[in-house]
Amino acid sequence: MIRILIPADMANFGKILNYILGAVFIVLIFAMAYAYLKPHQLHKRRLLSTLILKGSYLLYLLVLLIIVYFSALVKGGLEEVFFGIEFFAFLIVLFVPTIGIFARKLGQFSKNREGYNYFLTLVNLLATIAVLLMYFI
Repeated sequence: MIRILIPADMANFGKILNYILGAVFIVLIFAMAYAYLKPHQLHKRRLLSTLILKGSYLLYLLVLLIIVYFSALVKGGLEEVFFGIEFFAFLIVLFVPTIGIFARKLGQFSKNREGYNYFLTLVNLLATIAVLLMYFI
């Protein structure tokens, strides 16, 4: 029987690799969202509402990705941090702002886009606060 001795430094390689891949995943998802939203290109008539909508969504996404990263890698998984009814609330908070960002281009919202932008900004901020509260409480 051949025994392979693994140095003590190599014993944590898988854990370290998970942390690195998680950080790369956060950067990749955030970069894709930034490329899709193009916050540097704002609408001429709805300058302020578009700016705060895109900024609030990117803030929400950054907080969400960091919370998921810490939940998955540091605290033992999402099911350990968000359990029971809190997990379903987390799923709602996970999907509603993203659906709202994609739905803003639909024709039925084009007539009152500025009001929709302000409403969705409020949704994004509330979702950010909800994720933070669920994680820390």
